[in-house]
Amino acid sequence: MAEQHEFSVSLTLLQGYKFEVDFGEFGQLFSDEPAPLGEGDGPNPSRLLAASVANCLAASLMFAIRKFKEEPGKVSATVNGALERHDGRWRIGKLDVQLQLGNSAQHLPHLERALAQFEDFCVVTQSVRQGIEVSVSVTDSDGTLLKQA
Repeated sequence: MAEQHEFSVSLTLLQGYKFEVDFGEFGQLFSDEPAPLGEGDGPNPSRLLAASVANCLAASLMFAIRKFKEEPGKVSATVNGALERHDGRWRIGKLDVQLQLGNSAQHLPHLERALAQFEDFCVVTQSVRQGIEVSVSVTDSDGTLLKQA
């Protein structure tokens, strides 16, 4: 039987399609659908999902590099999503995540090993991949493409 860890997030409808998302001790944010449904007063759920995938991958890459006592520098991420129609309904069909290290690959002797394993540490991406295609690329601070998948 799998080990379980539980968490909770609360949502409250404020008006229209705008929700307050309460993370408890971590604060709140607002989500909203874009026009014509909502007012666009916050990210919609698709963007929140995309941000979660990119954030998790960036943190996992940092963890994998830091395991070897190396410093990835200021890591950044960009994620592009594509909506597709499935059976007449909009669905997220693909997320394309680009990660960029803040340091050059030449200063990270164990980078190849970290790149081979970091995606496995990402809880969100590995969960989402069961239904959505997620591609990942990594470049270093020099713009050198280190991984494309």
